[in-house]
Amino acid sequence: MARAKKEERIEEILEAGLEVFAERGYYNTTTADIAEKAGISQPYVFRFFKTKEDLFIAALDRAFARILQAFKEVKEGSPQLVAKMIETYEQLSISHPNEIKLQVIGLSVPEQAIRQSSKQGLLQIRSYVLERCQTAGLTHAEREVTTFLARGMLCNIAFFMDCPELIAGQKGN
Repeated sequence: MARAKKEERIEEILEAGLEVFAERGYYNTTTADIAEKAGISQPYVFRFFKTKEDLFIAALDRAFARILQAFKEVKEGSPQLVAKMIETYEQLSISHPNEIKLQVIGLSVPEQAIRQSSKQGLLQIRSYVLERCQTAGLTHAEREVTTFLARGMLCNIAFFMDCPELIAGQKGN
């Protein structure tokens, strides 16, 4: 029972952190802001996360894990694999917009631990998508994955900036 309550609290703090970080950015967010959003005291945030950076990294890691899990649920093989993964990512941007924003914010923060988390998350996704493309027998799998990741980054930027014109006319390509 106590463990379930602890996990609930961590989830509440992560969700509040995602929302506040996505709205205000890393540097303009305080743990007091997150605590207020979660309806708890600031010291209670520190009970689960030693620093704001730790909380940001936990939220960022969860965002990357959610993307990876969504891609693992894609059952299509070649040639529909890449198109289905793009569709899956687009659905994630609708269902979890704060996590998409957090990825963009994470790329702009120079703190080493955050950069490492962003790098690790992107490399895990790259490795998984490459493995899937190779298993599906896609010709030029490396190039497919590079294009896939580039498109994903462009989608993130377009979403973050509320500028869909950046990717207009690209659906299904």
